[in-house]
Amino acid sequence: MAKLTYSSLASVDGYTVDADGNFDWAEPDEEVHTSFNDLARSVGTYLLGRRMYEVLVAWETLGTAEDEPAYIRDFGDAWRSAEKVVYSSTLEAVSSGRTSIEREFDPEAVRRMKASADRDLTIGGPGLAAHAIATGLVDEYHVFLVPTAVGGGTPFFPAGVRLDLALTDERRFASGTVALRYEPRSGS
Repeated sequence: MAKLTYSSLASVDGYTVDADGNFDWAEPDEEVHTSFNDLARSVGTYLLGRRMYEVLVAWETLGTAEDEPAYIRDFGDAWRSAEKVVYSSTLEAVSSGRTSIEREFDPEAVRRMKASADRDLTIGGPGLAAHAIATGLVDEYHVFLVPTAVGGGTPFFPAGVRLDLALTDERRFASGTVALRYEPRSGS
């Protein structure tokens, strides 16, 4: 059975975007991006909310030029080779290959995807991830804490959900970013 992971950059105070919806403070350097690429290579399917899809769809063309850095080309290749499912009630059409639209998040359908997939799934966007977290679907959490406090915005973890997590890995980067990997403890 494939795992469902939730991965994101976040401010040190736990936000994926600031109160104005910006995340320019979180742009990863080559070292952090390369680590994120290592996660992306195992992904066979991206489950995305509309806004996250609209950010990531740029990778349809990013990373295709020979003069771009290898770490940019690496992520672009991983993005383009994966299936994408966009959950949106408003998106009319997609502009990327290997992409479908679902009008609502169905936990049972995601469980079936996990059971039949030969590669991992990842969920992108804190709003969509909140549904997966609330229904116990997430197997691993990867948070890259950026050494910036933004004071508010959209949190990495949803309000109202209690999780008992075990830290399974950690890594420090020269930029001050810290990658943390957690798994739900047995019974949670």
